[in-house]
Amino acid sequence: MNYLWIMIGSALGGAGRFWVTGFVAEQTGGIFPWGTVLINVSGSFVIGFFAALTGAEGRFVVGESARLFVMIGLCGGFTTFSSFSLQTLNLMRQGEMIRAGGNIALSVALCLLAVWLGHVAAMAINQMKGA
Repeated sequence: MNYLWIMIGSALGGAGRFWVTGFVAEQTGGIFPWGTVLINVSGSFVIGFFAALTGAEGRFVVGESARLFVMIGLCGGFTTFSSFSLQTLNLMRQGEMIRAGGNIALSVALCLLAVWLGHVAAMAINQMKGA
């Protein structure tokens, strides 16, 4: 049953990634892969938040299937390391070394910041009394 939840989450995450990438490209002109940066940063926040909120010391206890659905399925299908890698390579092949470096630096720094912020936010919720 866990495989089914992972597959459903992956399908939803992949569809979300396709939509966000297209929408952001329409808005920004598609010269820089802002959609991929946004997807990876938001996905990093979600996985950090959900992992801390539903972990062993988290505020909400959820079953293994729910964690697999969100963290492996949804986040795995939504985030785009392979797309990030290909887009970076294409920028490099086009001689856009500054943009390629910017994509690497932004993606790594912002994703690490986002996963940390998600974790911190969930830990703050975990510490709340009563709610």
